[in-house]
Amino acid sequence: MSLGDEREPYGGTGQTRTRLPGTDTDPYGTPRRGPRSSSRSLVTVVGVVVLLIAAIAFANRGGGDASSSSGSAGKPETAATAPSGEQPVQSKTGGIPSGFAHDQPGVESAAANYAVALGSADMFDKAKRDAILQAIIVPSRVADFEARLDKAYSAQFNKNIGLNEDGSAPAGFTFVSRTSPIGTKVTEYSAGNATVEVWCSGLLGLAGEDSTTPVTNSWFTITMQLEWANGDWKIVSHSQKDGPAPVPGDDRASSADEMAKAVEEYGGFTYAR
Repeated sequence: MSLGDEREPYGGTGQTRTRLPGTDTDPYGTPRRGPRSSSRSLVTVVGVVVLLIAAIAFANRGGGDASSSSGSAGKPETAATAPSGEQPVQSKTGGIPSGFAHDQPGVESAAANYAVALGSADMFDKAKRDAILQAIIVPSRVADFEARLDKAYSAQFNKNIGLNEDGSAPAGFTFVSRTSPIGTKVTEYSAGNATVEVWCSGLLGLAGEDSTTPVTNSWFTITMQLEWANGDWKIVSHSQKDGPAPVPGDDRASSADEMAKAVEEYGGFTYAR
């Protein structure tokens, strides 16, 4: 049963109803509601307010003096996707963040930023795609990636998603292809090699009136094997699988104009661990 459903627990006829001693109401009529119900509602409201105040206080609690804390003075245990506190890289190669730290947080940062590049609209343009691959793929594998992706991003594939054969958007439409990392997880790590999984949400489609391929949302996980080469982390191999995907919400779908405007006005991020 979903929230909001109203269902009678007992149905039908032929049930016996007994008048209890001391009652002055008709048991077959609507029962009289006493003051207990209103007082219970008041307690519930007060309880919610108290919890809300406590939550706000907890969220805004600063890093106080260690002597005033009843808990451990050490760092709390961190989750797999907790930030390390390192600042994002400052350098870029071909518009893509580069110069990542030679450590585990650094390789996670590299994988997250490379996932953004691989999921961008630029991948549908041959020249821009080759530039991306030159920036993020280990040099010995660039040619192989170019050959495989040239086959994947074929003229027919572009037509299937509503683009022109060369990967450009038809007149009057805005093409949307954007990947947002949700979290990263290192499954293998050494000084020279690492395997990183990046959980992502993505947008793909054409924003415009009468679009037959409107912008939709998807969830997927990218697995990358990376190698420390020429002073930075570079991709050796790359694969993708669906999910994990949350239950869809009840959000109202935006109009084509709203979606196109959002993509043009809201820029992306540089991801760091």
